[in-house]
Amino acid sequence: MNRLSFPTAIVRHAVLLITSALILVPFIWMVSLSLKPPGEIFREHFSLLPEQWYAVQNYGKALTSSPLPRYLGNGVLVCAAILALQILTCAPCAYALAKLRFPGRDLIFGIVLICLLLPHQVLSLPLFIFGYELGILNTYAALIFPYLVSPFGIFLFRQVFKAIPDDVVHAARLDGLSELAIVWKVMVPMALPAVIAFSIFSVVGHWNDLFWPQIAVRSESLMPPPLGIMAFANEEAGNDYGPLMAAATIVVFPLIVAFLVAQKWFVEGMTGGAVK
Repeated sequence: MNRLSFPTAIVRHAVLLITSALILVPFIWMVSLSLKPPGEIFREHFSLLPEQWYAVQNYGKALTSSPLPRYLGNGVLVCAAILALQILTCAPCAYALAKLRFPGRDLIFGIVLICLLLPHQVLSLPLFIFGYELGILNTYAALIFPYLVSPFGIFLFRQVFKAIPDDVVHAARLDGLSELAIVWKVMVPMALPAVIAFSIFSVVGHWNDLFWPQIAVRSESLMPPPLGIMAFANEEAGNDYGPLMAAATIVVFPLIVAFLVAQKWFVEGMTGGAVK
């Protein structure tokens, strides 16, 4: 058995290392380009490190030639608002689907699963018309309101809540807690790893979102990071890829740090509801 498991482990680790390398190569290349002067970027021979360090010039231009800090601030504001509203709506919905009995519960959960299958781009036209009727286009609200409810969040929290014993809920009711109090004082704290995992998914997804912001906003002061980088590439950077790669590195860096800090809870949250 050991003779079979050792080669299998070698193959498994080799596949993981190769896959990880393929994923990391674009990021490493992006950081490398952000450190190089224009003359070294398109050289024929491969060079990971620059011969002439140009980091100060590239990162300085990325931060000063465009309102990149404003784009980052917009991203933080929009992602934080979306995450807070999603947790506020998804947790009670998931609790109702997991612990309460009422007519149509399974039908509603089926609708949630169907919503998971719908690409968000399919809803862009009705959302645009709805935003126009509300008069919120080209505002922060236009970037936030389409994501008030997350089907994935409802599904994830529901699976984790179902894994929590019903006796915990019964004990909370005997203590006089209302259903909403049970959600926020009992269920959500017990499902904290799932909340962190969902938070990473939500923040990464909306931080990197380019499709809907292109439709919803036109003002440069409202642009989130991806749309801001695209505007920077068109107006300021042009063919100067060093500052453009520096701006991209600055935008990606907070996500990497956040994931590295929360990776333990991320894995636990994604697997916590897998086995009841």
